[in-house]
Amino acid sequence: MGRPKLPRNICGRPANSCFKPNGVPMTQLAEQVLDADEFEAMRLVDGQGMQQQQAALAMNVSRQTLANLVKSARFKVTDCLLNGKVLLISEHNDIEK
Repeated sequence: MGRPKLPRNICGRPANSCFKPNGVPMTQLAEQVLDADEFEAMRLVDGQGMQQQQAALAMNVSRQTLANLVKSARFKVTDCLLNGKVLLISEHNDIEK
């Protein structure tokens, strides 16, 4: 059993909770869920241009954890763009439950 996860600081919220390809009903599309902490990591690093060390401090995680979150988030967004999937953005962080 792994170490318990620490609460992560999530400050940003997405403008929309879902992005999908035009002209195709959601029922016909595969889905990909972007977790709140992945969204926050990508927002800080890619959206605000923070260095990973700064973003890690802002989220209260290690730099390696932040790098893993950014990598996972980028993979999911790229998967949606390349394969025409729905991108659902989680409103809450499952770790804080």
